[in-house]
Amino acid sequence: MNFNSSESQNISKPSFFYGNNYSHWKAKMTIFIQSLDYNLWDLIVDGPNLPTITNENGELFSKPRNKYNDDDRKIVQLNAKAKHVIICAINSNEFNRVSSCVSAKEMWDRLEVTYEGTNQVKEAKINMLVHEYEMFTMHDNEDIKTMFTRFTNITNALQALGQIYTNSEMVRKILRCLPRIWMPKVTAIEEAKDLRTLPSEDLLGSLMTHELSIIKKKTMKKKWRGKRKKIVALKSSANEEIEEDSDQEMALITRRFKKNYQVRRNSEEKFLRRIIHKKVSQVKLKRLFVTSVTNRDITRVTVRDLKRRS
Repeated sequence: MNFNSSESQNISKPSFFYGNNYSHWKAKMTIFIQSLDYNLWDLIVDGPNLPTITNENGELFSKPRNKYNDDDRKIVQLNAKAKHVIICAINSNEFNRVSSCVSAKEMWDRLEVTYEGTNQVKEAKINMLVHEYEMFTMHDNEDIKTMFTRFTNITNALQALGQIYTNSEMVRKILRCLPRIWMPKVTAIEEAKDLRTLPSEDLLGSLMTHELSIIKKKTMKKKWRGKRKKIVALKSSANEEIEEDSDQEMALITRRFKKNYQVRRNSEEKFLRRIIHKKVSQVKLKRLFVTSVTNRDITRVTVRDLKRRS
């Protein structure tokens, strides 16, 4: 298995912040600090309560180190440890931004304000992300895994800003964003599963399995359409060949008819010429009735006319 060096980290080292994708880094750092020592995380979130003393006027100010007791040293050491963890996870530009901070909480808060903004800016970002969440739908030709990643990015960004949705709300939202072709599957999940307790990972697995069956059906339809097109093309080609053969056959019949017709006409004309030349005595009629092959009508032809033709 190949790992990207920019993404994989040693389990004993914090995720490094390069100045971009702050919400991603913040989520990783939160888990890392909590795994080291949960007291460190409490100190970063709630503050270290650094040792202080009150002067004669009742004003609080930092307690000098030479006056620290054992409890004070424990608090200061814990704060230094938390600062060290944060500093080891940021580049030089970010270090310059937070180097003047006295406590780890100040460092953490300054980075939050820099990349998440003030409370007003946070509220604006939350409103924008909530709108994306509410309008979220599955894109055309988008697979379930890609859609789920987009959805998770939105919910993670909202969670980093303090806007958290329950697992049940996210499961129902995912089911609502699916296109119409998924409605039978959505109905089956709603009837068979308890959406209040259904883990989003189980939902993802169920949807991906159903997606495979949809892809298989689409592939079979494409193959069937391809076969139908081939069959239609073969039929069309066969019909064209039949029509071409029919045309050739008609042309051959026409040529034969013309040839036979010409032979027959020539033989009839020769026969008439022989009658005229021999001066058949028995032909005493002044007019002969001869059937014309050309028009297939009965035409009167005189012997004189026949002589002229000859």
